[in-house]
Amino acid sequence: MCYIMLRRIELEVLATVERGDTISDLAIKLDHSESYLSRAVADLREKGVVYTERDGRRKRVVPSNARAVELYQDLVRQHSHIDFPELLTGKALEVLYYVDQPRTVSEIADQSNNYRNTVNRVLKRLRDRGLVGTDDSRYDFNADFDRLHEFARELAHHLHRQRLESVAPKGTILWEDYDEFLTQTETEIDAAGFHETGLARFAAFDLQFLLTGHRYYFYSEDVEDVSPAELCCHTLLIDNGARHRSYCLLLLSRIDVDEKTLRDRATKYGLEDEIEVLLQYLETHGDVDDDRFPEWDEFQEIAAEYEIDQ
Repeated sequence: MCYIMLRRIELEVLATVERGDTISDLAIKLDHSESYLSRAVADLREKGVVYTERDGRRKRVVPSNARAVELYQDLVRQHSHIDFPELLTGKALEVLYYVDQPRTVSEIADQSNNYRNTVNRVLKRLRDRGLVGTDDSRYDFNADFDRLHEFARELAHHLHRQRLESVAPKGTILWEDYDEFLTQTETEIDAAGFHETGLARFAAFDLQFLLTGHRYYFYSEDVEDVSPAELCCHTLLIDNGARHRSYCLLLLSRIDVDEKTLRDRATKYGLEDEIEVLLQYLETHGDVDDDRFPEWDEFQEIAAEYEIDQ
């Protein structure tokens, strides 16, 4: 299960909690047992969207100042007739994350890596309540409900930050989507889900480069190691200059990377043009109009140093 998913009870607490509420107050408001509410509050506290304060023997629950919490509570207040906790369970937040512009079901399914039927079910629920509509088979938000997309984005970013800060407090997120992110850190990370990438990862493919003081990691629960196609994209996200482009060219020359896979990865990271020109450079032996690439003779010399045949 994706760590970003919020259970219905968690969404109910976020929709209802006011600064200073006790667990008993929430149990009365939501008609749940105190033990059930205690577990939900503990989960929300771990996610950093609420915190608790001791008041004698009582524990008071306080919404955090995270932008995601503010957006969600504003929506709940302004549209009190809508049962947001029911609408936003399951895959809903993941689907909403990718409705950043009018999109078809297929586009959302591809971007979110979900089945079309799953996306259809979520969008039907939202459409039935008037939150989204369609124009030429593309779904878009009605009125001000585009804040649902903003909520999904802000929540994902907040939880990524929480996860990163737990292992590298000074880390920086360079790229992210719903359940993955690329980070730059000053320290080594040895934690589940974090995979080393950037220049250090090239050593796995017999390419040794001079490393900087920064380290780079890709967080994903779905991969075991960073593939050559992913590494090429990460390298360009880290630095799209001449040196890093040359590193990618050496990797693509050494490893037989499937071009379709590479293009698919490029689409995921918004690097379609950058990857296309890399492939064109290799295919045409340097016949590209871009001064961020070496002359072909110069690249051949570099490749020879790494015992790569052209």
